[in-house]
Amino acid sequence: MKGLVIKNTGSGYKVRTENGTIYDCKIKGNFRIKGIKSTNPIAVGDWVEFNDASLISQIYDRKNYIVRKPANLSKQSHIIAANIDQVLLVVTLKNPETPLAFIDRFLVSAEAYNVPTVILINKTDLLNEPYEQEYLKAFIYLYESIGYTCISATLVQDIPEQLLTILRGKNTLLSGNSGVGKSTLINALIPDAQAKVAEISSAHHKGMHTTTFSEMYDIDANSHLIDTPGIKGFGLIDMKMNEVSHYFREIFKKSASCKYYNCTHRNEPGCAVKAAVTAHEIAESRYQNYLSILEDLNEGKYR
Repeated sequence: MKGLVIKNTGSGYKVRTENGTIYDCKIKGNFRIKGIKSTNPIAVGDWVEFNDASLISQIYDRKNYIVRKPANLSKQSHIIAANIDQVLLVVTLKNPETPLAFIDRFLVSAEAYNVPTVILINKTDLLNEPYEQEYLKAFIYLYESIGYTCISATLVQDIPEQLLTILRGKNTLLSGNSGVGKSTLINALIPDAQAKVAEISSAHHKGMHTTTFSEMYDIDANSHLIDTPGIKGFGLIDMKMNEVSHYFREIFKKSASCKYYNCTHRNEPGCAVKAAVTAHEIAESRYQNYLSILEDLNEGKYR
């Protein structure tokens, strides 16, 4: 039988057939040794083949997928989701503050796997001070000028119509740090989802993990959200140093004017990217996060 993986339960998978029946499935014993260097060879969003004993024997070809490097297994990837149309990256500028380094690393990985990303800025009602409002404007200007859609929201009060339009008819991966409001969004869109919502840690102003395993939720028959556990860091994988600049859109665009075709935009003479940073045409934060990724690759952190 053929079915869609809608939940990773830790010990197995919930698989929904095309007629709507849900089965609790497991992987056949020899499945893990077929050259898949991943902590989870099957991901939510995969179409699979399984038998009457509910054993999965085959993954159908994926349209795409997105991965990250796990915190404790340097040589294996972790597939976050498969066959997705877009990512909704939920961030907050306060309580907790999402680091720009995390945002940029996530965007780079999404670019590498050719998955469009929309940035949802939640909890904007907490930005009461003038300097906080200015930071919000600067944040939106930065990422919209690069080409990313940004939506401001206060999800506990209202779901923006723009967001509903973007989600309609799409298979969307929902991601972001813990505590940014992913579960709140799911509960607002799908009242019977009953996604767990936790308070922010008052001691550290960071989110506490409430989602343990990935799961697909149906907004309607043609619109789906894949919720993922909140992630504290985002390690890139399967990326070469000379490829990184390709996934920073504005850096890649400027690199066409560099003196050397293999310019790494660090110390080379005639670097158009460094000149653009000096001229404030490329944000210093984006450039520094680019250099940080290069440094990590150089130290072998993502190999």
